[in-house]
Amino acid sequence: MEGQIVKIMSDTHFVSADHEVIPCKCRGKFRKQKKMPLVGDYVVFDKDQKIIEDILPRKNEFVRPAVSNIDQALLVTSLTQPEFSTNLLDKLLVMMEYKKVKPIICITKEDLLSKQKKKELKPILKYYQKLGYLVVSNQKKRKIKRLFKGKTSVLTGQTGAGKSTLINRLNPELHLETGEISLALGRGKHTTRTVQLLEFCSGKILDTPGFSSLEFQNLDKETIRSCFVEFQNYDCPYSDCFHLKERECRVKQAVKEGKILPSRYENYQKIIEESR
Repeated sequence: MEGQIVKIMSDTHFVSADHEVIPCKCRGKFRKQKKMPLVGDYVVFDKDQKIIEDILPRKNEFVRPAVSNIDQALLVTSLTQPEFSTNLLDKLLVMMEYKKVKPIICITKEDLLSKQKKKELKPILKYYQKLGYLVVSNQKKRKIKRLFKGKTSVLTGQTGAGKSTLINRLNPELHLETGEISLALGRGKHTTRTVQLLEFCSGKILDTPGFSSLEFQNLDKETIRSCFVEFQNYDCPYSDCFHLKERECRVKQAVKEGKILPSRYENYQKIIEESR
């Protein structure tokens, strides 16, 4: 019988099939194969013995958060408390480009911004829109609901950005736990303790623990470069140009001319450095 893992708690894997959820254990072979079942996995299982027999091929998978088979990602991005971070946003965008997951930038806490801060952030958000990324406010409830239809979506982003709050606003019946922001650290408490797949609006939502950093040790320089989509618009004299120390680099020239957002280029340099 086939089903999908919707939640994992310790060594119990909750499998959804035929409108019910069955708590299952895994065969020992997975441990020997070093194959870890993830929330989102489609599996073959024995309903009577409540044993997962096999994990079906994945569309994609993530280590942090540990999920699989994602269609799109809502990058829940706080504009304040915690402060807006282009570095984290660009890291998330690189990861989604690499995994071939459609990213949607969902901004939160816009109402807490001063007029001056709104003015400063407006051109930055417009830049991401020009790159082809959808930017939507968490206040646009109907618009966000439509995005979920027929999709398996993951909500991810900085701790305290408002992921659980957003889901509760979209569907109050879910009653997800939320926490207050720690002003001292500028980040929130980890209120989402387990990854779970939730049915919503003819689609599925994965609510995941928040985080404030990503590791890029498994990505090479070529991959990172290709994930900065606007770089592909500039033909450098050298085909192997990494837009770092090379002369006559047209990407660096575009940064100087204001065609490429300076923070994007700076974050590219940082991510390349981290990958080493």
